[in-house]
Amino acid sequence: MDKRTFVRLGRTVGAVGLGAWQLGADWGTVSEDDALATLTAAVEAGTTFLDTADVYGDGRSERIIGRFLRNRPAGADLFVATKMGRRVAQRADAYVLDNFRAWTDRSRTNLGMDTLDLVQLHCPPTEVLHTDGVYDALDTLVAEKRIAAYGVSVETVDEALAAIARPTVASVQIILNAFRLKPLERVLPAARAAGVGIIARVPLASGLLSGRYDEQTRFADDDHRTFNREGTAFDVGETFSGVDFAIGLAAVRRLAPLVGEQVTMAQFALRWLLDQPGVTVAIPGARNPQQARDNATAGELAPLDEETHRAVAAVYDELIRPQVHHRW
Repeated sequence: MDKRTFVRLGRTVGAVGLGAWQLGADWGTVSEDDALATLTAAVEAGTTFLDTADVYGDGRSERIIGRFLRNRPAGADLFVATKMGRRVAQRADAYVLDNFRAWTDRSRTNLGMDTLDLVQLHCPPTEVLHTDGVYDALDTLVAEKRIAAYGVSVETVDEALAAIARPTVASVQIILNAFRLKPLERVLPAARAAGVGIIARVPLASGLLSGRYDEQTRFADDDHRTFNREGTAFDVGETFSGVDFAIGLAAVRRLAPLVGEQVTMAQFALRWLLDQPGVTVAIPGARNPQQARDNATAGELAPLDEETHRAVAAVYDELIRPQVHHRW
């Protein structure tokens, strides 16, 4: 698999990671055995970067990864990133050192790690990203060896740029896919210049870019693609990247002729993403081993040609841009 380096960390990871939200909650039921099998398949296929959060299943995702790590050979080169902050009411005054210590201690227990590889503020209120004391508190966690490094997960381009401007931020996680091109304009160039890693989340637009759905597709009641289409549970941009489902299907059908033989739509979409200069790792989710293996294969594909990239941009401009570009 293609390898990429987090410059400020000096850590190299496979370019296709695994997002573990699905293994916790909000994507329909995934048994613990299936979750462990999915993790095993991903790592055996070359994945070395696992992304989770303390809020996914209220810690279930972290605990499953912790169990998986306990059964890995000593010295296995896996990088585990988690996130904190979404288990409490979203007020800026909650983002203080005492809470950070409690939150990271809980994640350390869940994951079975003395020092967490990377902890990210999980889409905090915008004010938090402009507060010097927040970064001082995070620096304290590093000094105390609770965490090795920290980053932020954000919703908007402006939030990403605020984090990138901080010299101690190692990474920024942002929604980036063929239906969310705005970060290409300023975020990726700024991150490259600063040496900040970019973790591309929701890389398949909540599965829209897998090409597996149509107008008859129905999702389980406990799947956010059912209950969050209007943003009633959390930011609507987290569900299908904020794209109307029917318009997303139309866009996927326009993209389908661009996909090469023996390549899935999901692999095509991930390869498009990995072609973007500045992307360190993409974190597609997977609910079963085959999805994990198929996603990892995208890290072995050749880059797409310029004509294909122009065609993807044209579909975005015509169908997707009017819905999302101004929002995030």
